[in-house]
Amino acid sequence: MSDTLKDIVRQKYGEAARRAGRGEPSSCCGDGGSSSCCGTGDSSCGDPITSKLYDETEKGALPENAVRASLGCGNPTALAELRAGEVVLDLGSGGGIDVLLSARRVGPTGKAYGLDMTGEMLELARKNQAEAGLTNVEFLEGEIESIPLPDASVDVIISNCVINLSGDKDRVLAEAFRVLRPGGRFAVSDVVVRGPVPDAIRKSVELWVGCVAGALEESDYIARLGRAGFTDVGVEPTRIYDIGDAREFLSAEGIDADAAARQVQGRFMSAFVRATKPK
Repeated sequence: MSDTLKDIVRQKYGEAARRAGRGEPSSCCGDGGSSSCCGTGDSSCGDPITSKLYDETEKGALPENAVRASLGCGNPTALAELRAGEVVLDLGSGGGIDVLLSARRVGPTGKAYGLDMTGEMLELARKNQAEAGLTNVEFLEGEIESIPLPDASVDVIISNCVINLSGDKDRVLAEAFRVLRPGGRFAVSDVVVRGPVPDAIRKSVELWVGCVAGALEESDYIARLGRAGFTDVGVEPTRIYDIGDAREFLSAEGIDADAAARQVQGRFMSAFVRATKPK
């Protein structure tokens, strides 16, 4: 991740953590003020991405601030099929929602790590852990391009709409491969592009979908995982974004949403990306 991109991500997600700590919603699109993650427009613009990812039972078992600080695009803890006793690492763990859910799934004989570079998010996550009363959790400060864990030390890598933010995705995937044990699973939710999209429209839609997103095209994502050493690679769409959902944001960016729809309809999606480290 370039220094400039890191600074943007750290600033925006730090502010999202402060908003959650104040009991305010943390939308990826925000209200156009300094507290927003990206762009202009109404706070409802984040709803198609960040809403309805977790069921009421899951949310009811978590601290409210962990739910408020969730800025993901999926629910990797549900899709990863975590098992008791496993060690899980969440890349870009934010306020800790997926780490806390993972900790409950792997039970007291397992462990859930959360890795984040934003101090405010780590502080919030540790408070949420204390409130949840979970002891099989550890939050680490660091970058997803340089994971502060030993080789072959975790069973499952999860992440929720974070890898798309990295400026060095190949390094992220190489690090994920390094820390996974043989037979370990890569099971992340991320923003993925399916098919060609004009550059100007792509940049604007990416801003809406993922703040400062750099979403990979589906075939490129699969190829990069293969080059990192992974096998059994698959991309499963979990939510395809309707251009109408982004109409207000695109209009504020000076883009005709109706014209854009013909070029990008169905191309941007949240997806569950899975792969395996060979035994």
